[in-house]
Amino acid sequence: MSDNGNRTGFGGFKVGTRKSVKVSSEDLVRSRPLFDSGDLPLLVEPAGGAVNLADWLRDNRETVEGRLARHGGILFRGFGVDDLAAFETVADAVCGGLLDYRERSSPRSRLQGNVFTSTDHPADQEIFLHNEQSYNLTWPLKILFYCQVPAQAGGETPIADCRRVFRRIPEEIRQAFRRRHYLYQRNFGAGFGLPWQTAFQTDDRAEVERYCAANDIEWQWRDDDRLRTRQVRRAVVDHPRTGDTLWFNHATFFHVTTLEPSVRDALRANFADDELPNQTFYGDGADIEPEVLDTLRAIYRQETVTFPWQQGDVLVLDNMLTAHGRRPFSGRRSIAAVMGEPHTGERVAAAEAR
Repeated sequence: MSDNGNRTGFGGFKVGTRKSVKVSSEDLVRSRPLFDSGDLPLLVEPAGGAVNLADWLRDNRETVEGRLARHGGILFRGFGVDDLAAFETVADAVCGGLLDYRERSSPRSRLQGNVFTSTDHPADQEIFLHNEQSYNLTWPLKILFYCQVPAQAGGETPIADCRRVFRRIPEEIRQAFRRRHYLYQRNFGAGFGLPWQTAFQTDDRAEVERYCAANDIEWQWRDDDRLRTRQVRRAVVDHPRTGDTLWFNHATFFHVTTLEPSVRDALRANFADDELPNQTFYGDGADIEPEVLDTLRAIYRQETVTFPWQQGDVLVLDNMLTAHGRRPFSGRRSIAAVMGEPHTGERVAAAEAR
């Protein structure tokens, strides 16, 4: 002990009244781009100790929004998100409320609440890059994925920056779609794809008609309880927050030529293009040229980045800035998904679509 009344600890350091040290919540994590070659995605990990990710997200909402606007996607890794309940809490902290899956185009299973399987699609087939529900009049601004079980091999979720995709597209193609938009046509009830009852989550024809009328979708009831819908949507949009011009559509994704060759050939052997379960055209109904579709698919692939999933990963995407897909896989794979923050896009006037 020293003779001035202050205690001295080991090494001569004074030991006095404890003082609280305020640690910024941003200091609890560290971040860097996952790849040296680009900004997408941003990797965020705990800086040392345990961090409750949901609490951190609530405390840093503005920071997260800014980084998401810059990078388009954030991969949260190592935060101990160990079950669906924890993931749902994290997702709610990011989105401030989660969305149901309406106007469905792909099979999903509800896991709990508004948490779904990412897509119930054959494991040996690729899911091409797309922006979730961009064919809807109202779509989610955010989509989140959670890895419960990574695949034994493959199963990555490829992502691509839609700002960069747009900039790569030749000007004549961009202008053609700006001027003509694109048409998405669905034929329900032919034994392929989702039945209309699943797509619209109702058995009531009148409810389907009300939904279609409110969402700028033409509908036609056909024999044998079949339904045809047609909707014209914009292919190029501006982000409501960042102002970035984006290639944001399902024109490539839903075209039959984007499917796996065996699936494409089987469908074309059974259906004319006008009768396919899903098909896209220019907004005036004309066929999209094969060379244009080849160019678009090539550009998506040129901008694609992938990473292997790790158990507990949470990937947050700005659904407009970033497209996503799925690689084929083997072994068990469990990826959950949620959507949040609905945004209603600009309508295409009937006269404009012709």
